[in-house]
Amino acid sequence: MPDEMQRALIQRGGGTGSCWPLEPCVSELKTGVVGILGTGDFSRSLARRLVASGYQVVVGSRTPKRSAALFPEETEVTSQLEAASQADVVFVAIFPEHHSTLLELKAVLAGKILVDVSNGLQIKQGGPSHAERLADMFPESFIVKGFNTISAWVLQTGPRDGSRQVFLCSNSSKAKSTAVAMCRKMGFCPVDMGLLSSSVEIENLPLYLFPSWGTPIFITLILFIFFYLYNFVRDVLHPFVTAGKSVFYKMPIETVNVTLPSVALVTLALVYMAGLLAALLQLWRGTKYDRFPDWLDKWLIKRKQFGLCSFLCAAMHAIYSLCLPMRKSARFNLLNAAFKQVKEGVENSWSDEGVWRMELYVSAGILALGLLSLLAITSLPSVADNINWREFSFVQSSLGYCALSMATVHTLLFGWDRAFDPSQYRFFLPPTFIVVLILPVSVLLVRLLLLLPCIAHQLRQIRRGWERSRHIRFVLPNDDCYNGFDNVSNV
Repeated sequence: MPDEMQRALIQRGGGTGSCWPLEPCVSELKTGVVGILGTGDFSRSLARRLVASGYQVVVGSRTPKRSAALFPEETEVTSQLEAASQADVVFVAIFPEHHSTLLELKAVLAGKILVDVSNGLQIKQGGPSHAERLADMFPESFIVKGFNTISAWVLQTGPRDGSRQVFLCSNSSKAKSTAVAMCRKMGFCPVDMGLLSSSVEIENLPLYLFPSWGTPIFITLILFIFFYLYNFVRDVLHPFVTAGKSVFYKMPIETVNVTLPSVALVTLALVYMAGLLAALLQLWRGTKYDRFPDWLDKWLIKRKQFGLCSFLCAAMHAIYSLCLPMRKSARFNLLNAAFKQVKEGVENSWSDEGVWRMELYVSAGILALGLLSLLAITSLPSVADNINWREFSFVQSSLGYCALSMATVHTLLFGWDRAFDPSQYRFFLPPTFIVVLILPVSVLLVRLLLLLPCIAHQLRQIRRGWERSRHIRFVLPNDDCYNGFDNVSNV
């Protein structure tokens, strides 16, 4: 009983992939000698981090006297042979093409843990990786792949602002456990990637350039080009062809400012259209266990990127709109309108309809941008990690549809009664806002359809495991959302 009372209430996670911001356990507190082979930028940052974590660090260099001044005073800089002899864990921080120069240390490194931190120059589709080649060179050593996704800057400053994750893999469970303990003691979060065969994937991670952003950015650019050309034909080319009036000065700002909100609203509608298509597909199939098509799977995964592209376009639209009165062409138009009113003897040009339209239009736009900013902020990992799933779902779903609704209202107020004005159909093309509203209005209507009690109840049943083709009897739990019903399929 006394032993149980002295035991900690919260035990450390035993999994290698868990991340705990707690003090290391007793076995991790034993300060050992850690060796580093190499004297580059990463080696110096790694040495500083290891020293700050309480390790005794010895650095192996081909020119110890010249490299000693680059490392902390607590670090011993010596030859590669002496460093490899003193340390039980050795970080191989040299370029992979120079791994063969360490073959003369093969006997000294036998039975020791070698941590390969190297990266490749291009993405590999298959093996062998640099770590696997190193394992072939040193078969009597225990090879661990890791720390290659952490930059030298993060190692120096600590994992306060940068990524905390360190991906590790090895064929030796003991060597991997040692690397996991060191990783936690240095303040990072180890992620167990399994055997050394996963080193190819780990080495490819730093080489990816926004792997999830390709399709969203491409579609955003296509939409921008389409709406820009559409607005150019209607607002710039039409007056030049029909009346010989040159308004090409509108291309850099005015045409762009009309294009950006169009792209923002369409991409925001694409974010929620994917979820609606998934719901309709589940209702049609009568089950949630059939896989979605590949294109819909990829679309669902990349909704965050579409949302951030929408936020970028909306923010740029707000900046462009604030800059509109600063243009010289705007001042000329204002002076000409004032001179025309004086010449025609117009004393009061106040229009209640125009004033109300502009007030509501600007207010709806501000609300839409504010809600969209909240969606963008909560999509950040640092913010998403501090809220639970219900809060995240409420912001991204409920407030997201509110943002889409306010943006749609903003566009409708911009159009006002222009849809019924024949002069707005230039070259027989409808106004831009009519084309833009097709997708978001369709999304909002489908969303309202899915909120009908009969459809929402069936969709809820399907997502809780009910299938139309099987006889499954279950009872929905009693809670605040809905009452309990004895549900039987095919009745």
